[in-house]
Amino acid sequence: MGVVYAIKPELLEKFRQPFGVLLRGTFSETMKQLNAIVNKEKPSKVVSVGDTVSRNLHKQGIKTQLSITDNKSLRRRVKPATFPAKKVFQTKNPQGTITEEAITTVQEALRANEDAHVIVDGEEDLLTLIAVLYAPKNALVVYGQPHEGIVVVKVTAEKKAEARALFEAMSCSKS
Repeated sequence: MGVVYAIKPELLEKFRQPFGVLLRGTFSETMKQLNAIVNKEKPSKVVSVGDTVSRNLHKQGIKTQLSITDNKSLRRRVKPATFPAKKVFQTKNPQGTITEEAITTVQEALRANEDAHVIVDGEEDLLTLIAVLYAPKNALVVYGQPHEGIVVVKVTAEKKAEARALFEAMSCSKS
């Protein structure tokens, strides 16, 4: 799988904090707030990370150019999601890590000039960092914050720098 970046124990608390704006409330409230942000920001792309968030965005008609899922919700298996993506990618990414394969796959999916779906064998959570690092400026990356709501990250130079710092703080090993 190439080089693997893994979460160090001292970073766990940092990764539990929302990486962007946390939208709290019921499903309909958070979707209404997200719709307002999308309409105001007119993002270059919308990327969803996570099965529940991706399903909810599609259900609400919020068009994503990339959905990243692992067929799990809160670490429990869920029915595989299918989205109207023209290009489907598969990658491996074990829990708590970021593999070179996953990085390359997300980059390729972001470069695709058609809607894409990355299906992860393993865990997709940390791929939020990769989406922020490689999505174009002014894209929105949306992911779930368990038991709280959804997080919206507007991709800016500052957010890319934050993502890069977190990524670089993760340990690196050959596998």
